Amino acid sequence: MSLKVDKLMADIKGALMEDGAITPVGIACVTLFSVNAVVRVTRSLKRDAHGNTFGDFVTGFNILSNKDSVLKRSEVEESVSGYEDLFSGARKDVGKNSTNESIKKREKEYKTMVNSFYNLVTDFYEWGWGQSFHFAPRTKGEGFVESIKRAEYYLALRAGMGPTTKAVDVGCGVGGPMRNIQQFTDADITGVTINEYQVKVGNEYCKQKGIDKKCRLVQGDFQKLDEIFEKDQFDVAFAIEATCHSPDRVKCFSGLNKCMKKGGIFVGYEWVVLPDKGFDPKNNRHMEIKEGIEVGNGLPTLATSHEVVKTLEDAGFEVLEHFDANRNVHSEHEIPWYETLNGTYTISGFRMTWIGRLCTHMFVSTLELFRIAPNGTVKVSALLNATALDLVEGGKDEIFTPSYFFIARKR
Repeated sequence: MSLKVDKLMADIKGALMEDGAITPVGIACVTLFSVNAVVRVTRSLKRDAHGNTFGDFVTGFNILSNKDSVLKRSEVEESVSGYEDLFSGARKDVGKNSTNESIKKREKEYKTMVNSFYNLVTDFYEWGWGQSFHFAPRTKGEGFVESIKRAEYYLALRAGMGPTTKAVDVGCGVGGPMRNIQQFTDADITGVTINEYQVKVGNEYCKQKGIDKKCRLVQGDFQKLDEIFEKDQFDVAFAIEATCHSPDRVKCFSGLNKCMKKGGIFVGYEWVVLPDKGFDPKNNRHMEIKEGIEVGNGLPTLATSHEVVKTLEDAGFEVLEHFDANRNVHSEHEIPWYETLNGTYTISGFRMTWIGRLCTHMFVSTLELFRIAPNGTVKVSALLNATALDLVEGGKDEIFTPSYFFIARKR
């Protein structure tokens, strides 16, 4: 054993040094050696339902160990190219992605667009954010994870959820919020996502937490909920930053309406632009931010808060209350919802700082360079980095919010 180690170290030193100096080949060898070592170590790691702290080191490397991960798929480059085609000209030709033709194209290709998007970004989201793929209002002194759970529990409270409640999570992702709400209320919850990979991951997490008898994910298109579920099946429905992906909210909400009991409560948070706060479609910078958010999140187009309320009413719901949960975003008592994207120089917050995202991007670039990750993975990383900047700008200017709250009742 020691002879093999000595020989290996000698080989590394020979590649690394030439006349006492580090060579480019040496740097490449050390990088490759380090990455291979990481891969060997992480092969023994498994996804952990309890690893809910964003930026956790082990959680990040689980991306590599997960055989179903985006980093193991050979079709990544093809998926990225197809996705980019739906947003042709984004961030280069402002206004091009807001034409009726461009929006109609994305609405038509909705299923392919959203499914491809989440195939590409699910692992990156979980690594950088946690199992709950959403933002939240945050008070001074409150931790990131605390704020995320508080936003989820608020929905459960407003909907009156309890042990006898049957609820549906519309667009559940990997199911982080529904698991938190289930453990908080003991309700029976079914989550729906169009993405097969998210169903597989989410159900494994439910099993690990021991709640799989009352909490499960199913694959399905939330545009066709009345074809997935029986009539009058649910007491409560909730959607957390999900139906912004819908190409036709009236159709989505109408299908949901049929699945709910009369008087059933629907609560949620929506991504919207805010004309009341100054969003102006004639403002070039505003449109650049809006289109950047759309391309980076797989959205047909961002709606206004008024449009969301109208689609709920047109679908047969009575809207009881609606407001921007981030209406005090720049209060001295709050931490702006977008601040996490700016990041803090702490162990947990570093990953979302500009430097932290750059480090992640360089790491992913190294994986792709040495064919550990397939071609196209770097493009996914770059896409998310660019969108983080758009979200921060939209939040600073208060022309966009990801947390427009609504509570509605089936008539």
